[in-house]
Amino acid sequence: MDGLSKILDNISSVRVMGVLNITPDSFSDGGVNYRLSRALRSAEEMVLCGADIIDIGGESTRPGAEPVPVEEELKRVIPVVEAVRKNFPEVIISIDTYKSAVAQRALDSGANWINDISGGTFSDDMFRVAARNGANIVISHIKGTPRNMQKNPQYDDVVGEICSWLKARAREAEGCGVSADHIIVDPGIGFGKRYEDNITILRHIDDFKALGYRLLIGTSRKSFIGHYTGESDASKRDPASYVTFIWSAAMGADIIRVHDVRGTIQALRMASVLIDERVSL
Repeated sequence: MDGLSKILDNISSVRVMGVLNITPDSFSDGGVNYRLSRALRSAEEMVLCGADIIDIGGESTRPGAEPVPVEEELKRVIPVVEAVRKNFPEVIISIDTYKSAVAQRALDSGANWINDISGGTFSDDMFRVAARNGANIVISHIKGTPRNMQKNPQYDDVVGEICSWLKARAREAEGCGVSADHIIVDPGIGFGKRYEDNITILRHIDDFKALGYRLLIGTSRKSFIGHYTGESDASKRDPASYVTFIWSAAMGADIIRVHDVRGTIQALRMASVLIDERVSL
């Protein structure tokens, strides 16, 4: 397969994960979906626009965010998981949590995946929960915690260090009974990374693909995009985010996590048209 054909195949096969934050304080859309009816409308729009996965989260993990008690997180997310499953039985539901108790309740309520920003390090039994339920799990890299992760993070070899960490965590998950084909790795862009680290990660997607697991990339509206574009308002960073989505997909990412599903799908389709020489002019 020649270079352009491979890029086209990658873009055509990437799966889109839509972000559904049930929080009052997320960095770009806090409070938007805090009411169940509004959350369900947002989920419906994502599904109609072509989202493959809905990622439901009840705790902000923006830099400096304070932790949310388990019961509060459950109160936020479980009604939404149940409603999305009832109304959209075919969509994949991911629960964005690092708490194993929340993950288990969400899986019981209809979720299929766990998206753990801590890579299983904040809850000792997260991998066992995934294994016991036959759930896919996203293992993300983080340096520190959401509260302190952006306080002067340092790396000698950002790609090498993250790859080694992800490989070790994925092997541990397998040791707990999670099958390799249920593991997705995520280098954790923005989670304990300097601006330049995030760019380096995107330039070395092939190194993360070489780990042998599916790869998720989450760049949507993040602060490094604001740094390089000069846009301070996170909600206005979608145009630059689309570029990172197309790049990530073209380089081989299997899943991209996005806030604006409609715009992302349009950007991916347009990129496919430009690359596919079979499209009639």
